[in-house]
Amino acid sequence: MSRKPGHTPSDPVPADVPDAELAVLEQLWASAPRTVRQLTDALYPGGKAAHYGTVQKLLQRLEARGCVGRVEGRSPLEFEPLVARDDLVARRVDAVVEKLCAGSLTPLLSHLARRELRDDEVDALRALLRDLEGR
Repeated sequence: MSRKPGHTPSDPVPADVPDAELAVLEQLWASAPRTVRQLTDALYPGGKAAHYGTVQKLLQRLEARGCVGRVEGRSPLEFEPLVARDDLVARRVDAVVEKLCAGSLTPLLSHLARRELRDDEVDALRALLRDLEGR
């Protein structure tokens, strides 16, 4: 796979990715590698040539940000994600905490705690708290 010149896996993950680019990443996280045609068909069923061009442009932007890379030696050209979903989620949450919560997790956690949670989510949170207490 080729990467953006100078890009290494340890480079920081972008804090924000526009929704259209995120849709491309979602497709790649679900099933990679994918060609531009496969991505276009998934994102724009029955789409036109302009949609193909849109997906190409989105991939160029994602590649420039170091979020996707080309799989070498494949024809037609295929792309795969270089950023993990969890890493992008972490960066976006950190940005929200800094921007909206003055760096404090309390307002965010308070909001999330008030949401209706499934039993398995409550169990996972309890396990996480136990692990954190054990540190």
